[in-house]
Amino acid sequence: MSRERSCVRATVAPAAITAPEAAAADVVIKSEEPVYALASRYLGGKKFWRRRLDSRLDIHSAIVSGVAYGSVIFLVSQVKELKKGDLSKVLGISTRKLRRHRGDPEKQMPTDLTSRAWLFAESWARATEVFGGKKKAERWMSERAIGLGGRRPVDLLQTIQGAALVNDLLSRIYFGVYT
Repeated sequence: MSRERSCVRATVAPAAITAPEAAAADVVIKSEEPVYALASRYLGGKKFWRRRLDSRLDIHSAIVSGVAYGSVIFLVSQVKELKKGDLSKVLGISTRKLRRHRGDPEKQMPTDLTSRAWLFAESWARATEVFGGKKKAERWMSERAIGLGGRRPVDLLQTIQGAALVNDLLSRIYFGVYT
């Protein structure tokens, strides 16, 4: 039995990671920190999220713990270049319902709305980092992108899969691999 276990361990042991690969992985992880910080600010920061968000696990925990509608109201107030209808589709909430919640900003949002708000804020923050400003990022999000099959990034942000495509393209642009 112990012989079988040692064989299993040998086959499951991680492949040797070279120093450059480890350094590259560390760069990718560290490059997320400014994006998380900026996304958090777009959502009202600690006022609504009540904690520092340094990792995906922190973000998940905050979303599941509950976040007030004030956060998404703050986010919407920050967006200047995108049409409110486009933002409403991304968030999955009508502009009318958002207006209603302005009267009760401390009420907790449903988890799915909080998750969608974070997803948008994170993508917007990443675009801000890539293009050098909020306004430029918003303009890029509303224009058709060749790297997205001629679709607008804001339209793709309605799903997790679409957001992954948008964030992948932003990473490729950032690293100069735009094909």
